[in-house]
Amino acid sequence: MRDGSPQTIYLKDYTVPDYLIESVDLNFILDEQSTRVVSRISMQRNPQSTHTDETLTLMGEELTLVSVAIDGNALSTEDYTQTTEHLSIHQVPQDKTFILSIENTISPQHNTAFEGLYQSRTMLCTQCEAEGFRKITYFLDRPDVMSTFKTTLIGDKDKYPVLLSNGNRVADGELAHNRHWVTWEDPFAKPCYLFALVAGQLECIEDNFVTQSGRNISLQIFVESHDVDKCEHAMQSLKNAMRWDEEVYGREYDLDLYMIVAVGHFNMGAMENKGLNIFNTKFVLARPDTATDTDYEHIEGVIAHEYFHNWSGNRVTCRDWFQLSLKEGFTVFRDQQYTGDQTSQAVKRIEDVNLLRTRQFAEDAGPLSHPIRPESYIEINNFYTLTVYEKGAEVVRMLHTLLGSEGFRKGSDLYFSSHDGQAVTCDDFVTAMENANDIDLSQFREWYSQSGTPQLTVSRSYDAANNQLHISVQQSTPDSDKRAVKKPLLVPIKIGLLGQNGSPLTLTIDNYPEAEELTLQLTERSQTFTFNHITEAPAISLLRGYSAPVIVDLVQDEQELAFLITHDPDAFNRWEAAQKLASKIIMDEVESIQNGRPYKPDGLLVDTCKALLTQDWPDKSYLSLLIKLPDETFLASQMQIIDVIAIHQARESVRKILAEQLQHPFMAHYDANNEDLSGRFDSDAIGSRRLKNICLYYLTTLENEQVYQMATTQFDSAANMTDQIAALSAIVNSHNPAKNEYLDRFYQQWQHEALVIDKWFALQAGSAMPDAFDNILNLLNHDAFDLKTPNRVRSLIGAFSQTNPLHFHARNGAGYRFLADQIIALNSLNPQVASRMVVALTHWRKYDVDRQMMMQNELQRIIKTENISKDVYEMASKSL
Repeated sequence: MRDGSPQTIYLKDYTVPDYLIESVDLNFILDEQSTRVVSRISMQRNPQSTHTDETLTLMGEELTLVSVAIDGNALSTEDYTQTTEHLSIHQVPQDKTFILSIENTISPQHNTAFEGLYQSRTMLCTQCEAEGFRKITYFLDRPDVMSTFKTTLIGDKDKYPVLLSNGNRVADGELAHNRHWVTWEDPFAKPCYLFALVAGQLECIEDNFVTQSGRNISLQIFVESHDVDKCEHAMQSLKNAMRWDEEVYGREYDLDLYMIVAVGHFNMGAMENKGLNIFNTKFVLARPDTATDTDYEHIEGVIAHEYFHNWSGNRVTCRDWFQLSLKEGFTVFRDQQYTGDQTSQAVKRIEDVNLLRTRQFAEDAGPLSHPIRPESYIEINNFYTLTVYEKGAEVVRMLHTLLGSEGFRKGSDLYFSSHDGQAVTCDDFVTAMENANDIDLSQFREWYSQSGTPQLTVSRSYDAANNQLHISVQQSTPDSDKRAVKKPLLVPIKIGLLGQNGSPLTLTIDNYPEAEELTLQLTERSQTFTFNHITEAPAISLLRGYSAPVIVDLVQDEQELAFLITHDPDAFNRWEAAQKLASKIIMDEVESIQNGRPYKPDGLLVDTCKALLTQDWPDKSYLSLLIKLPDETFLASQMQIIDVIAIHQARESVRKILAEQLQHPFMAHYDANNEDLSGRFDSDAIGSRRLKNICLYYLTTLENEQVYQMATTQFDSAANMTDQIAALSAIVNSHNPAKNEYLDRFYQQWQHEALVIDKWFALQAGSAMPDAFDNILNLLNHDAFDLKTPNRVRSLIGAFSQTNPLHFHARNGAGYRFLADQIIALNSLNPQVASRMVVALTHWRKYDVDRQMMMQNELQRIIKTENISKDVYEMASKSL
């Protein structure tokens, strides 16, 4: 048993640690079945603690304790109390620094949860964030306890020729019985969640980076031997990120060595351990024939994200886990800035907002809604959420918008200089922005404590007699977390007005400078902004660049939207107008389907898309987004009660109408961009592939021999994964008679490349074809499927439940039963991965009564699981 029933931890109960750790000396004798860990911890009483109890309580789970000593004196079992989660030493010195020595053993081979030290194929590696270090040895496992680490690794030279840990390699040597040892020392104090260890048969790819101050940094990427040829992009991305962080934020790397290790079994995307980043292979390995353009972009972004953490997360870390968005929201914003600079700011912004509105908004509207700084949790692993990360990044972006680039840089410089080497809070970050810019952000702080997505109801009135435009805005936030009163927030609203000829108008408004674009500050529940000298009724371009994470209710007819698609100079709002126009037409058809009457669109969407396709676009990726229909998940968010069948039918109907009416321009763009640009990942090559493949996506709905032949020919000739997987998608998601043949050919070609086979599973899991669910059941028994491999679980079970609403929400409830079965099976293997699978069942209130009941029944069945983990229990119980 655990120490008791799952306990809720509250932010309001935070107290400083009773003891501090100055330094840690760790010794590992590595073995996959039983690793011996010896720790020597230099500790002292925390003078800031108000507790008088002389007991020292350490965290520890799944450990076999061998011995405990203080200052060399062994303790008897009467001197301490051991439970499944804690080691409490009854009396420790209070007036001096003392050395606590602990010896214990752990079994990496049996650690299927992948927290602490575990085995991934022949490699041993660690994952300590958030609370994995307690599965390595007994410790004060909390982020506000920071200390220096010295780590000695001892292992068999054949099994573990490479021995890595944090910091700099300071010593090594040979031992008897074919063993060797290496000692690593990290001079920077850090919390134990940033500890890392890797041991295994790995190859090293090396390069170097010269910092702005002239220091030479050694860069190393460690991978298994068969992946050596897939590291070039990751290495270049690292060097790009290092240079960008120096130029944009003035942050230089501090150690002499920076290491990345790619691991096949990993619960997350990557981990920023000081000097030794451990990555999911998905975010390191890329070769043109094995990775898509999207993979390349994600690798660049994640490599940058973890590197940026060296300052926004490591040098300055979070005081407690409630402050998680302090490091993650800030760093996500930084990696979004970086990726936009490396690729296309417009495309990157659209992709980020798409994720926010389809996934995070649903989280904000559901039973698991929480502020970006939560007030309580049972299991912290459940709060690595889109709210903390993506909405957290939007909050930081709003600060950047309000302060401007120069003011934000002044604030970040002050934040880093004031808190270097400290564990701090979200309030400390905002305070630095205030002090650097002499501004009061008291109201803005509410973004950190209020959950839910704010809604802006906007109305306009044009006064021709006085040449004035009045825009009234009312803000409200749904009571998603039962908070009695949601306070009005400070919302930055970027706005522009367009005249009838499409030209931008000059904005003249009291208390704002005259300009063609302004950032209004909404601070009240209801506020009216009056624009003067407006001589004609303008089109409104509101919330440019998506300047705040809000839902806007502004009545705009189809003609105004089409006008904005043609004329709006703001790239995001131009795309937004296209999405609104398409959504309006699709939702009108949904209503017709539900009422059993035929629907005939007026052709405006076809005409608009045709006009877009006839223009010359320097950024073809952006054009591809302009003509892409909103996905079914986003459309579902527009409905009070979601009708998955009507949404699917309506969207497919509109997609087919566009394909039929625009067949010739789609064909023309496909042919014009159907060239082999494999190996090129510049914006032109990526845009060309993207445009070609969205044209194929539309044409697939024609279901004719010509299109079938286009797809199979593209598959046969593809020299890059982007084109090959797009062709396979067109084949699988149609009635192409060669479907099974090409699925088998793809598998046979790539069966030894795990990340490519993940794509094969995910493609089938997301298919809307009638036989898709039966295929998914069969794939569960496929030789290549392994429930113990997180990437494979996400590619089949996750992809089905999160990207296939038509079949997941089937009327018979089979999709819900399937997911619950897998969650229950995963619960005992990997609680973290299991709990993340629960998310698809949490939005049951948005569906019809029958589906609500079926989803609730599966949640109840999950909760009743014997030995349910804290992770899964919290997600399932809160959902109900």
